[in-house]
Amino acid sequence: MSYPVQLSVRADVSAHFDDATNTVSYIVKDPDSDHCAIIDSVMDFDYASGRITYEAADALIAEITARGLTLDWIIETHVHADHLSAAPYIQQTLGGKIGVGEKIMLVQETFGKIFNEGTEFQRDGSQFDALFKDGDTYMIGNMQAFAIYTPGHTPACMVHVMGNAAFVGDTLFMPDGGSARCDFPGGDAGVLYDSIQKVLALPDEMRLFMCHDYGPNGREIEWETNVKEEKAHNIHIGAGKTREEFIKFRSERDAQLGMPRLIIPSLQVNMRAGELPTDKDGNPMLKVPVNGI
Repeated sequence: MSYPVQLSVRADVSAHFDDATNTVSYIVKDPDSDHCAIIDSVMDFDYASGRITYEAADALIAEITARGLTLDWIIETHVHADHLSAAPYIQQTLGGKIGVGEKIMLVQETFGKIFNEGTEFQRDGSQFDALFKDGDTYMIGNMQAFAIYTPGHTPACMVHVMGNAAFVGDTLFMPDGGSARCDFPGGDAGVLYDSIQKVLALPDEMRLFMCHDYGPNGREIEWETNVKEEKAHNIHIGAGKTREEFIKFRSERDAQLGMPRLIIPSLQVNMRAGELPTDKDGNPMLKVPVNGI
């Protein structure tokens, strides 16, 4: 597929790093208007107490308000397993449409079974305002954005390109961080390799923005690189590594990894577009499936 790349449009990108989850959320502004999008927001969750707060989301809201911006989109690059989305909270305050990849339905079907959700849990993606297909375009003010389907980490991962900036979710990490795991239900290392090739086929100058960074080897946290650097230096995929080499490494590496600390609450909330599940009386309530994941 040929994607409508517009390198001449330099997106205005503001990054917000969440220390608790090593997640980077972004405010992306159209350079020719006061319209913007948010990428991968975070809702604060204290697992021990079950308490939810909104400091990270409030920081995004405060910046958008202070800059006098209009929020058009709240984008989820995928159904995250390591943090909870604050999309509904932000939408209630600032408006905007919540968007995710159309394969969210596969994720909802898989985890709807794991969490023993009843028939009232819709598995058609209707919790979101927009479901993106590969190559779909949308507007942020006057700036055209488009989505690239990049499964492998999850079945619903998408990279969102806005002008000369691509937001890669968990498809790639910084060059010294490599790539995301592929051992969750619906993940596949070979599919991720193929997806990464689609990203690396973008122009060398395309800016790439990560969803996570963990400061490998004690370096400072970073979140921006470009296609040229990833092709040359990514420790998992760069310098011409083959599909077979990647699958072997990724499979061996994934077998050594523990589950993300917030995977149980994150999946239940994020497959609902950031809404909390409730019990029969309407009280917010999370489930813990024993030996289910």
